Amino acid sequence: MSIGRSWQDSMRPMAMMRMSPIRHLPSSRKIGPSPLRCNRSSPFTLSPDSRTSQGNLMFGSHLSVAGGMHNALNEAQSLKMDCVQVFTKNQRQWTVKPLTDEQIKSWDDARKQTGITDIVSHDSYLINLANPDKAKRDKAVALFREELLRCDQLGIPYLVTHPGAHLGEGEEAGIKLYCKTLGQIHKDLPGLKVITCLETTAGQGTCLGWKFEHLEQMLSDTAQSERLGICVDTAHLIAAGYDLTSRDGCVGVIDEMAEKLTLERIKVLHLNDSKIPLGKRVDRHEHIGHGTIAKVAFAHLLSEPALMDLPKILETAKEDHPDGKSWDVVNIKTLKAMQKQGIKARKA
Repeated sequence: MSIGRSWQDSMRPMAMMRMSPIRHLPSSRKIGPSPLRCNRSSPFTLSPDSRTSQGNLMFGSHLSVAGGMHNALNEAQSLKMDCVQVFTKNQRQWTVKPLTDEQIKSWDDARKQTGITDIVSHDSYLINLANPDKAKRDKAVALFREELLRCDQLGIPYLVTHPGAHLGEGEEAGIKLYCKTLGQIHKDLPGLKVITCLETTAGQGTCLGWKFEHLEQMLSDTAQSERLGICVDTAHLIAAGYDLTSRDGCVGVIDEMAEKLTLERIKVLHLNDSKIPLGKRVDRHEHIGHGTIAKVAFAHLLSEPALMDLPKILETAKEDHPDGKSWDVVNIKTLKAMQKQGIKARKA
């Protein structure tokens, strides 16, 4: 089944925004909460462990910020979502236009008005902190620093990132360089409460992060690793060879995550079905229930007690369902039904 534009393509109106060069900040700069954040009236205060009273109803989607970042929150409210993921900049460009006080105020006002406090940002796909070319890696470092600082300005607690690609140098060398690079960023930006969430990847090309062992080593070997969490993407899991084709397979995957990563380190779930069969290492998202992930696997994952109250983000195509509804609305309804089935099955 073809699902048209990808969720990434749907974010491209941001490319129309005018940008200015990246601001290269001195490594000695002390970073702490922005003055604009100190008296924020929102109950969410950049604490990664903060949770709303909505508990397991944490379902949302990656939404466009075209016309202003606050528009993503307003759209999430109109679609009756509990959480949202956004880009804080055009993710296909190296240049960054600094946030204005007006933009930050509009964002804060929208958060207060909508009551949506569980918010995730995804960084630029251009960033590769494991790039063996120092000049290119330095460019990626500058951009990633900006991503972290923008999240800090906006009070966004989680920044999801793909953990780099070794580009032919080998996985061990790539992981070692990634840990060193990210650890230095942590040292250069002390005081930030933003948690960088390393995303499980599908394993395309030389990408790192498609094995739990990769992420386990990154959590272990990166300086100030308490600033790291994990984002689990279901479409990436099955593509990378983690069996989500049955309930028993899902049980095994969760057990392995608990052993190698600990479930407490998982901060965000990307809930996507996959067009790709188990282990093919290609990243192609599909609408929930229309791909290769078993419905009973989704049900079991969604009813796992340690994961139930995490932000659950869709990254499926932005288009209308045949009945005229938003696919996001349809997919979330399907996920909620699966969660109820999973809870019922666990009690049986």
